[in-house]
Amino acid sequence: MPNRGPRPKNNLESDFTREDPWRIFRIMSEFVDGFDALSKIGPAISIFGSSRAKRASPYYPEARKTAAAFVRAGYAVITGAGPGIMEAANQGAQQAGGESVGLNILIPSEQKPNRHITRLLSFRYFFCRKVMFLKYSKAFVFFPGGYGTLDELTEVVTLIQTRRVRPFPCVLYGSAYWKGFIHWLKTTAVAADAITPDDLKLFRLADSPEEAVELVQRFDAGSKRPSHRR
Repeated sequence: MPNRGPRPKNNLESDFTREDPWRIFRIMSEFVDGFDALSKIGPAISIFGSSRAKRASPYYPEARKTAAAFVRAGYAVITGAGPGIMEAANQGAQQAGGESVGLNILIPSEQKPNRHITRLLSFRYFFCRKVMFLKYSKAFVFFPGGYGTLDELTEVVTLIQTRRVRPFPCVLYGSAYWKGFIHWLKTTAVAADAITPDDLKLFRLADSPEEAVELVQRFDAGSKRPSHRR
C-alpha cells in the first residue's frame, strides 16, 4: 500500500488554522493604532447619520453647522469617514479649523473616505471601530440615518442602561425625524415592559446646533468626574 501521508484537512479546518490565530494580531493592531492616534485629539464628540444623505437634504447643512459649533466650543469631531452626514460633519469641523477625524470601515462596498478629514484611521472590524467612538467621545450626536445609525444609537444606550459605561450625552438631532421612533418606544416598548419610562431619558432631542452644543456642555458642567468611561 502506498503511503498516503496525513489525512488532508477539510476547508473549514484549514481556514481555522490558517486565519483565526493571525486575526487576533490584526485585531490587536487596530486597537493599538486607534488608541495611539485618538489619545492625542483632546475632548471630542462623534456625529452619526446617513451616508445616503445628499447635499440637498436639509440635514446636510445642519450637520456641517453642528460640527463647526462643536469645534468653536472646543471639541474635535469624529465621524465614520464616509459620505452624507459624515462628510458634512467633517467639512464643518475642518472649515472651523478643528480636528476632523474619520474612522473608516473597510467593507465590500468600499466606502471611500471623504476629503474633509484631517486624521484618518481605517478599520477592518466594526467592533474595534465602535470601541474608538465610545472611548474617545464625550458625547454622541445622531442625525437621521438608517440601520448603521440605529445600531450605534441602540448599542450605546444599552451600554449606558446596563451601566457598562458611565452616562454621557446622546443627542438625537431632528425631532421630526425621530418622533416616530420615540412614539414606538413609548407606546410599544414601554407598554410591553421591555424598557422603563426612565430609559427614555437616556437621550435628548435637539433641533439646532446651538441646542446640541448646550446639551453637551450642560452635562459636562454637571459632571465632576474626569472621564465618563470605565
